[in-house]
Amino acid sequence: MDSGVFVSRAEAESTNLAEALGRYLREITPTKKPSTQSREAIRARVIAEIPLARRTLASIKGSDIATFIRGRQAEGLGANAIRLDLALLSHVFTVAGSAWGMESLGNPVKRIRGQRPKLPGGRTRRLVDDEHRRLVEAASKDQGGMIGPLITWAIETAMRRGEIAAMRWDHLDRKARVLLIPETKTGAPRRVPLSTAALGVLDGLPRRMGNAAHNVDGRVWAMRPDSISQAFERVCKAAGVEGPTFHDLRHEQAL
Repeated sequence: MDSGVFVSRAEAESTNLAEALGRYLREITPTKKPSTQSREAIRARVIAEIPLARRTLASIKGSDIATFIRGRQAEGLGANAIRLDLALLSHVFTVAGSAWGMESLGNPVKRIRGQRPKLPGGRTRRLVDDEHRRLVEAASKDQGGMIGPLITWAIETAMRRGEIAAMRWDHLDRKARVLLIPETKTGAPRRVPLSTAALGVLDGLPRRMGNAAHNVDGRVWAMRPDSISQAFERVCKAAGVEGPTFHDLRHEQAL
């Protein structure tokens, strides 16, 4: 203390994990996008009910986090769900050690990197043989739907379903042949280069949708993400194509 290097552990030793999670939900979670807020709130409240949450932050060690992982696995939780739990816990400790003034506090989650559950391999379903043609043909017969152009758009741009549903005309730069996605899954914006075929999809849309002046809300597609998936499933059934999801179309982007 005399030399000015003493760091008090008092707050870290008097604040338990449940209290820290509650503070995190009040101060940090509201700064995130709405969809993340709701999922994070549910996750934090579940963790706050387990015995570990009654322990003080300073007393939680890497071995405790390893035990937490085994407990979640025993409950039947998947690898990705557990990794999201760990990401939340890790950020709670990081914020506590920086923004909340608990400088003495380490991050026990970072000490068990090798023990994190491994994610299963990603989907590799690709369209084979004449499946693409059959889907397009079936989509063309889908009454009043836009799934045909949507299938071509997804293949040409490799955009995610939610990104496609949120597309707006004012994010399109025809001269530069790019589309701006202001908010992606990672939270960072990105620009999608548009092929001649992709621009052709937009040019072929009905006037109500193909002209921003005739589109009240400014959106390119009048479909929600779940509606896109439902329409794609319907077209797959009509085409006799089994297995692919709309998300799998991202794998088909021309090389």
